[in-house]
Amino acid sequence: MTLTQALSRFNENHPWDHNAHYHRWILRQLPKHCDTALDVGCGTGDLARLLAARAKTVHGIDADPAIIARARELTEAPVTYTVADAVTEIPLGSYDVITCVAVIHHLPFTKALTQFRNHLAPGGTLVVVGCAREKGATDFLISAAAIVPNMAIGWIKNRNGQAERPVAMTARAKPATMNRADIAREAQPIVPGAKLRRRLFWRYTLVWRKPAT
Repeated sequence: MTLTQALSRFNENHPWDHNAHYHRWILRQLPKHCDTALDVGCGTGDLARLLAARAKTVHGIDADPAIIARARELTEAPVTYTVADAVTEIPLGSYDVITCVAVIHHLPFTKALTQFRNHLAPGGTLVVVGCAREKGATDFLISAAAIVPNMAIGWIKNRNGQAERPVAMTARAKPATMNRADIAREAQPIVPGAKLRRRLFWRYTLVWRKPAT
């Protein structure tokens, strides 16, 4: 058995939600209070429910009707869920906060980011947590460094022997095709000055605050 196969088997037996790991970090990037928030690719609504503590109105969209139905079942907070395409069917209006977690690599990047910018209210905050293709020694070293903490967290979360695979999102896993340099180049003219950072657990973050005027 190769190392990759061994790690894959370990992760299957000790699953945990890498995307939810960043939810609290996302909240720290956002204002304490706002009027409207949009979560793109909301899945079962885990992040949308957290946003409901900050925003008066929260809207979650996802292309999967079944997962939207599940989000509605799980949510008591005042969140509206809609089956919608993340590029062409964003609900009309502008939003003080837009979040997008592990979804944008499934979409045409430039079109999606442009839509997010256009629907963001002046002074609003966009937070993207995405997946990028590894390129270069630094990317591979950071990926390698994530292996041990990934296994440790998986072990801790499943130490009772009752592992449950996260079901927050149902989109079929798709490998990222853009590396960080590609993402930075494409994002710069759309969201100039956005903060792009590598993160552990095979993610990057992009944070942009739209000018107030």
